[in-house]
Amino acid sequence: MLTPTEIGKRAHEVMARCRELAACTETPGSICRTFLSPPMRDCHRKIATWIEAAGGKVTIDAVGNLRGLYPAGRNQGPRLLIGSHLDSVPNAGAYDGVLGVMIAVALLENFRGQDLPFVIEVLGFSEEEGVRFGAPFIGSLALAGRLDDQLLSLRDADGISVRRAIEAFGLDPAAIPHAELSTDALAYLEFHIEQGPVLESLNFPLAAVEAIVGQTRTEFVFRGQASHAGTTPMHLRKDALAAAAEWIGAVEHAAKSDPALVATVGKVEAIPGAANVIAGEARATLDLRHKSDDIRQSTVHDLIQTAQHIAGRRGLGLQTRPLLEQPAVQMDSGLIREIDAAIRSTGCQPHRMVSGAGHDAMILAGKVPSAMIFLRTPAGISHHPSETVDVDDVAKAIECGSHLLHRLARSSQFRDRMSRA
Repeated sequence: MLTPTEIGKRAHEVMARCRELAACTETPGSICRTFLSPPMRDCHRKIATWIEAAGGKVTIDAVGNLRGLYPAGRNQGPRLLIGSHLDSVPNAGAYDGVLGVMIAVALLENFRGQDLPFVIEVLGFSEEEGVRFGAPFIGSLALAGRLDDQLLSLRDADGISVRRAIEAFGLDPAAIPHAELSTDALAYLEFHIEQGPVLESLNFPLAAVEAIVGQTRTEFVFRGQASHAGTTPMHLRKDALAAAAEWIGAVEHAAKSDPALVATVGKVEAIPGAANVIAGEARATLDLRHKSDDIRQSTVHDLIQTAQHIAGRRGLGLQTRPLLEQPAVQMDSGLIREIDAAIRSTGCQPHRMVSGAGHDAMILAGKVPSAMIFLRTPAGISHHPSETVDVDDVAKAIECGSHLLHRLARSSQFRDRMSRA
């Protein structure tokens, strides 16, 4: 194990690397790095330099995931996966996703020269946020063997398909099946900022994530009649945007009825979108999340019925289109127990929580045992330039990760997994 001084130095280096990667952006003056955009190449090059300096080998798979393999004294064998995502939302902070990858690199550096009973693979997923194509988790879906032709046919705002974006990046879509995890994968670990205020309110630096809530994303399209804003009486209008606004209020009311439910209408578009034209069409997205799949699905059903009632009363048409249906996911109980013990070894009190945000771990959990460790997020702010993390909490995360890898290396349960890999 490193000394506290060495761990502190490593934590400062992790944060400095996150800030350095923040300069790999599509938008000068702010952070924006979407799926297979040109700045992702620069991001890959920088991370590859750090991994290779630590004795690892880096490849980019067919969907643009960075994969850094550290043999740990062996050329092949069962592998432990540690990582997070490298893409961002527009006008993002410097730590969402990237921090988890940099902690993984730091752990790899900590174990350089040591003979572990497993290979470490650092993962930097190419797409988690879903910004460019409206579909999240492209990178981790490839590893889970769930990237289908329908998803590859999705198009971005410029009409470029996922398949074409992969080709333009110099990758081969036909090789996507080779990205799927093989049977030698033991488990997946992901360090990530909490992105909320819970840990700060409890004054805890770290927590084990025991479950990730289920998510539904749906597009609602209200269709009325565009007409002149000055000559059409109010009682004769078929205003699609007014209908959408009424429905948005109903969404907020439904979400407030259950403390465990969150619902967001994050994108609204009025067509034709002129100040003096009544909207003939309004598009709105619903993002609804709950730890209970039954409650989530029934609430979505109720909100679709509400939208249909509003549209019918106003003489409008309604169309809905599912964008994402992700069940709630439990993290691996054995890994959670090991994380609790590793957190305790740092001198901190273990804590467990449910993640309200989606993460790559929820995709890989269907393929390999998976677990997450949250770091406290000051003020609970994320997806914003003021997003930050405390360097002492990063040090605790690195220390926790080191204890965890040592524990897994000695675990009889983990050895059983290795023998089956």
